[in-house]
Amino acid sequence: MEIKENEGIELERLEWLTLKLIPELGNRSLLRLLKYFGSPSAILRAGRQDLAAVPSIGERVRDAVDRKSTLRPPEREWQALREQSIFLVCLNDPDYPANLAAIPDPPAVLFVRGSIQPRDLVSIAVVGSRAASPMGMAFTEKLCAELAGYGVTVVSGFAVGIDSAAHRGTLRGKGRTLAVLGCGLDVEYPRGSNRLKETIAESGAVMTEFPLGTPPAPGHFPMRNRIISGLSLGVVIVEAAQRSGSLITARLALEQGREVFAVPGTAGHHRSVGPHRLLREGAKLVETAEDIVEEIRPLIRPSSGFALQVVPSAPPPPVTPQEAEVLKQLDQNPQHMDLICRSLRWPAAQVMAALLSLELKGLVRQLPGKHFIVSGGS
Repeated sequence: MEIKENEGIELERLEWLTLKLIPELGNRSLLRLLKYFGSPSAILRAGRQDLAAVPSIGERVRDAVDRKSTLRPPEREWQALREQSIFLVCLNDPDYPANLAAIPDPPAVLFVRGSIQPRDLVSIAVVGSRAASPMGMAFTEKLCAELAGYGVTVVSGFAVGIDSAAHRGTLRGKGRTLAVLGCGLDVEYPRGSNRLKETIAESGAVMTEFPLGTPPAPGHFPMRNRIISGLSLGVVIVEAAQRSGSLITARLALEQGREVFAVPGTAGHHRSVGPHRLLREGAKLVETAEDIVEEIRPLIRPSSGFALQVVPSAPPPPVTPQEAEVLKQLDQNPQHMDLICRSLRWPAAQVMAALLSLELKGLVRQLPGKHFIVSGGS
């Protein structure tokens, strides 16, 4: 989607932007005003007496809207957005995500870099622990690459750990992924994430409801989580402790009428507490992408023209005899390089050379701490 060089459309976008730049005006109050007045222009034209007639709007909000006291001049903000290739998706737009529009409190405005497509209606959110285990991250990457093969868009929250693994796995599977941020699109959070953000924008979208420069405050993440679940047909939880933001996303999904899935973990481990609790409460157990696909297949609207499909896998690249020996030592359980060296009784340099070659061929994945796993062919 592209903002057209049309004066009427640009004026309407500036009106939405003006409302978003009033710090006292939260999303719920903005939705109440939209319901009462019908459009951003009508809100901005309203006088104090008109604003006072709107139920559940406090005096501080009414004064801020009446004075149009914005953080920055909207025209300057609009130019900054254009310079950074960021566009607005507004609640009354025909291409506003239909899944998200159906939740009780959809964001009135989304700031988006990349593209939103009709096929993104068939989306699954995959979220989990920031302090994820190597095994959990490897499973997530494989699962999301498989979902990409079915043509499913993967949504996540761009945090370190499981969220980033979900985005990376989808990109490896050449699929579409949507990253929802709890800060402004120009804020580098997590640190060092700009390259991944750019890659996601090229084959999906990075989005937020927060204007430029908004820091990643703790209160923003529950707001972000409702968008993650709202964009999706269902939410998959991979590794979550008892007090996890991922469980908030699962609760929001249930409130929004979405499916909830959970990946089982090791009994008694703190990262397994959240998924196991969800499974006891009726969440669908997930071991493969097929478990998810079979559940969401009946939810796909025939009118969308979308059909789940499996992308044929490319034949595996040839390997040398030495590489084949190293490959035999690996599976989906992370193996440390020292253990591989001991098993094969080979020098470390010889093992590392074979592992690097296998990694370049896409057959092996290196995890933190010199641990390696097979890539699962995805």
